[in-house]
Amino acid sequence: MDKVELEESLTLELMYKAIEMKSRGEEVYSLAAGDPYFPTPLEIVEVAKEAMVRGLTHYTDSRGLRTVRSAASEKVRRINNINATPEEVVFIPSKFALYATFFALVNNGGEILVPDPGYLYSGAIKLAGGEARRYTLREPSFNLDIEEVEKAVTEKTVAIVVNTPSNPTGRVFPEKSLRELFEFADRRNLYIISDEAYEDIVFEGDHFSIGSLEERPTRVVSVYSLSKSFSMTGWRAGYVVANSRLVDRIKSLIENTITCFPPFIQEACSFALDHQEKLVSSVKPEYLRRRNLLYQILGPVESLKLNEVEGTFYAFPKYVKEGSSREIAEELLKVKRVATVPGVGFGPGGEGRIRISFCQSEEELKKGLYALVDYFSAI
Repeated sequence: MDKVELEESLTLELMYKAIEMKSRGEEVYSLAAGDPYFPTPLEIVEVAKEAMVRGLTHYTDSRGLRTVRSAASEKVRRINNINATPEEVVFIPSKFALYATFFALVNNGGEILVPDPGYLYSGAIKLAGGEARRYTLREPSFNLDIEEVEKAVTEKTVAIVVNTPSNPTGRVFPEKSLRELFEFADRRNLYIISDEAYEDIVFEGDHFSIGSLEERPTRVVSVYSLSKSFSMTGWRAGYVVANSRLVDRIKSLIENTITCFPPFIQEACSFALDHQEKLVSSVKPEYLRRRNLLYQILGPVESLKLNEVEGTFYAFPKYVKEGSSREIAEELLKVKRVATVPGVGFGPGGEGRIRISFCQSEEELKKGLYALVDYFSAI
């Protein structure tokens, strides 16, 4: 069997360069990483510490502790209106949750449709033995268009990935569009993989979970992460809600790879899920203020066309300047010491744009945004 070759992630490449520059003592403003400036809530940290002291440091069920799976099933019933039992939940590292889902669904080169522009799913799909095929999110709204999805479907298609709120576009798909996708997938006997990593970071409209359209998890696989909601990116915590057959396949993968997820982290995550509404309520206004600050500073720049950011902590503006998005991002880092992500890193539909993160401290964000103003105002 040939070795799988993976492309380097453009979303990480410039971030690593910025980190290296900072390590040399250079001043760099990082607007590239999706890593919240805020600390993990102390209550969550204390639960993890206490769990370690109690000896919760050994192997567990590969699906996750019963307590954390129960907390996750209660949370999706309470917040997402998804009727799931603990047996339909797998607790698993966040990015690995997506890979495990692809692994469970793909068989002998099956295709999975991914949004363009969209988060980088293609590498994990390739590793799982499948093939990623893009469907277009049309400018300027980047809304979900069933016609575009239908054009991308082939006889090899097994699933469609939908990501709302959307990274990198900041779009929150309306319930109507998600219902249309659900009905289309149902007619074609396709799975839907719903990536809801940014479910709590919504400024305009409401987040709608497509899994709520089923009486029980059947053909919708809902994937969640604690990274963004609770500023827990380094904890690598997430979970999958799926039918029992897929849960068994994911469990087999875990048993043959990572064995289980650290139980003391699971205990802390159980606490976080039980108190999700309270714990996220304090950070959402902070992101809203930063988004409005971004609008205020970059809005008047004629050569940088801002998109409406309805959710997430990313803007995805179009620039009016000669050069590929990679060339622009590299020049920004070299000349203005500000790190962004080239739009092409999210697919061909992202060319001509850069992704700007606004989850840093306000001080760093302001400096980075004013550096962008200087650069694009000189055009």
